[in-house]
Amino acid sequence: MTPLEIGILGLVALFVLIVLGVPIGFSMGLVGVVGLWLVVSPSAAFAKLEVVPFQKVSDYDLAVLPLFLLMAYIFTNTGIGKDLYNLAYKWLGRFPGGLGLATVTACGIFAAISSSSIATAATMGSVALPEMKRFKYDPRLATGTVAAGGTVGSLIPPSGVLIIYGILTQTSIGKLFLGGWIPGIMEVVSYMIVIYLLCRFNPLLGPRGESFSFKEKFFAFLNAGEAIGLILFVLLGLMVGWFTPTEAGAVGAVGALAFSLIRKRLTWVTLKKACISTLRTTGMIYGILIGAFIFNYFLASTRLPMALSEFVSQLALPPLALLGVIILVYFFLGCFLDAAAMHVLTIPIFFPLAVSLGFDAIWFGVVVTRAMEVAMITPPIGMNVFVIAGVAPDVPMGTIFRGIVPFLIADIICIILLLMVPQLILFLPSIAV
Repeated sequence: MTPLEIGILGLVALFVLIVLGVPIGFSMGLVGVVGLWLVVSPSAAFAKLEVVPFQKVSDYDLAVLPLFLLMAYIFTNTGIGKDLYNLAYKWLGRFPGGLGLATVTACGIFAAISSSSIATAATMGSVALPEMKRFKYDPRLATGTVAAGGTVGSLIPPSGVLIIYGILTQTSIGKLFLGGWIPGIMEVVSYMIVIYLLCRFNPLLGPRGESFSFKEKFFAFLNAGEAIGLILFVLLGLMVGWFTPTEAGAVGAVGALAFSLIRKRLTWVTLKKACISTLRTTGMIYGILIGAFIFNYFLASTRLPMALSEFVSQLALPPLALLGVIILVYFFLGCFLDAAAMHVLTIPIFFPLAVSLGFDAIWFGVVVTRAMEVAMITPPIGMNVFVIAGVAPDVPMGTIFRGIVPFLIADIICIILLLMVPQLILFLPSIAV
């Protein structure tokens, strides 16, 4: 067999292993080692197996991941999620669909802390869904709002998925963060418009909440102000060049520790839970990355990505049409993979193609990251929907998917805008130091 044929068989074997439930990091590492053995030599395969894990674990740039995760888990375990929801509810609750508006706003703020769409959906679901039920919100709107709101975690910095993309493609993580900021806000605003319009024309979907005095609103802001201030400080530091992404992660983690201590929310129990959660998530992501890099070496040795790029470049289709095909592939993969797994599986194949088509690396990263997150709420299977089903076991899965539909329409419109107006992504990175 030729190296190209071995590469194609390797991809097939990888998908089979994933469908069988083998962890994706192990699957990619196994296929990569066996593939290198066949295409290059046994010594080359064992050399990569020996070198890659050490390189990735000791990589300074990769330290940004556990640092931001520690920041996220400290805030999660000290009740910041509830504070953010309370802040949004007191300012927006009196409008039609006010609880839904508050939930989406809180999801956007919490996403910037947690850097995970699944964590955002799970946390805000456990906080918001009981309140929506108490105010007699339609189950479709309530569950659809939280499931969709969780997906903004992919773009609002510090995004764990954008960090993985930056590592895989050697793209500036700081500029990726800045590129995701405007699209992330767009998603929050578009979801709020959907909720407002639905409840404006059918008030039974989301009744108005109670009104609060300015004093109550002000104290709610003070209660969550340190988290918002820390996020803005980290982003400002990245934009003006005060610190690198890894240093920004350290600032975020130390700031989260300091604020939690000052407010007497950090105990040995919550600190232990935050550290253990950070280690578990970091270990999982590092395992995926190690497997991905071994698999990438295998793909490069087969020249499969280059062959695919050459094949696609010869098709009589405009670049945006080809990007549309890539987005459809992500909608399919979202049926059984999360965004991080989709990145490590597909970026080594699609990124060289995107570069050959003349797409900007930052623009392409933000667009495909958004597409991956939309896939996580797309019928017939979406991982965020299963998260919400676990938080609200009394709501049928079909009801949640019906509630998702208006938000999917908003997502499609936003993705089209990002495709048609690249400066929505590239403006902030272009003015950064």
